[in-house]
Amino acid sequence: MEVGIVETTPFELKKPTLIEGLPGIGLVGTIAATYLVDKLRMEPLGYIESEAFPPIAAIHNNVPFHPARVYKSKKHNIVVVLSEFIIPMNAVYPLSRAILKWALSKKVSRIISLGGIALRGQQDDVFGIASTPEMLALMNKAGVKTIREGATTGVNGIMLADCASMKFPALSLLAEAKSEQMDPRGAAMVLESLKKVTGLDLDTTELLHESSSLELKMTNILDKAKASSKQYRRTEEIGSMYE
Repeated sequence: MEVGIVETTPFELKKPTLIEGLPGIGLVGTIAATYLVDKLRMEPLGYIESEAFPPIAAIHNNVPFHPARVYKSKKHNIVVVLSEFIIPMNAVYPLSRAILKWALSKKVSRIISLGGIALRGQQDDVFGIASTPEMLALMNKAGVKTIREGATTGVNGIMLADCASMKFPALSLLAEAKSEQMDPRGAAMVLESLKKVTGLDLDTTELLHESSSLELKMTNILDKAKASSKQYRRTEEIGSMYE
């Protein structure tokens, strides 16, 4: 099964950070990545295509878009990969390998995944997983709690394992989030940790204020996302294992 990354504009970046925000618990990754793209006024770089993806076009401001897209910011030297549908189980491995292969070919300096982890107790923690000791030290310095034992699933889980095998710098930031609804608070939390890790200048206060408009903009995505993957519930349960 093939997954292709189609570039529609020149790359024009030197050793950027790649930030991945794919849907999962609370849609934290997608909300956070979308907020980054909007607030940093990032430019379209391209899109991701595969016959394994659900036949959906995202429509924003009367314009249809590929639901899995790639953006760039020359000013901040970052690339953002986002998706507005849950990645089907049979596309997880091909997509993770395609993103990593593309990132290496573009001489990306590091990969940072944004996502959610099942809420237990108060919603006040962001957890992290690193592929190298250097990235682990970076997270510790930023005050991100590390996951000592557990499991992480999906595209970012596969990419982390692959990056660890080749000693390529990558990390995953996972905010505690509510499973059954969009969670802008979780997205704001994970972006705050991203700021500490990268030094990125980004005001996240508007994210909570814009939660209602975000819900309107992304309405029905969660239901459609669940429908696109029969094993969404099983993935969600596995993803709640951490320590």
